[in-house]
Amino acid sequence: MFTHIKHNLPEITKEIRVKIADIEERLKDLGPPLPSDGSEKMHILWNMITDFITIYKNTITGKYDAKRNNSSAQVGGRKEISGGAKIKIQFYGLYKEYAANYQATSDYSDFDIERAIIMHEGDTIPGFPSVDVFIYLIQPKLE
Repeated sequence: MFTHIKHNLPEITKEIRVKIADIEERLKDLGPPLPSDGSEKMHILWNMITDFITIYKNTITGKYDAKRNNSSAQVGGRKEISGGAKIKIQFYGLYKEYAANYQATSDYSDFDIERAIIMHEGDTIPGFPSVDVFIYLIQPKLE
């Protein structure tokens, strides 16, 4: 009996090590364990909310997001355009139709206005220029 145990023990030990490695790999896939401390839980929740807000803003504005792009749906072998990009395309189409017949001022070109909008992009409602753009463009005229 002792020789039988001695003979089979290395195989059993090897099998246990393989199972431990498999379980540890599966645990890694699940991510880090949830903290037990309340402040650490709040920190994780805050990070999740911040990530959600960032993804939401990027979707609305049509901004490229590597995290979302890796998992986005594909249609006919090509990646689908995000909701914000579709909205931006529609606005640019309407703008081009409007801009062809009307020019707001002879003092500023479309490029000047577009540059001012890009310079003053920040924490504003996505899709709408900041009031700082207007102030930036009107300030020289007021002086």
